[in-house]
Amino acid sequence: MTRNRVKRRLRAVMQSRLSTLPEGTSVVLRALPPAAEASFATLETDVDGALRHAMSKAGR
Repeated sequence: MTRNRVKRRLRAVMQSRLSTLPEGTSVVLRALPPAAEASFATLETDVDGALRHAMSKAGR
């Protein structure tokens, strides 16, 4: 049940961010155990930081 809750929350976080990514971009999120205890705001902050990092490495 916890794993499904984390999946739903991460999907919700990504839903609003997909339109900001370049067309054809693929995203894979891997939730570590602490994600189960993280607040929605913390998940948003972490995903935003990971996306910024990935986009800078991709040179976009």
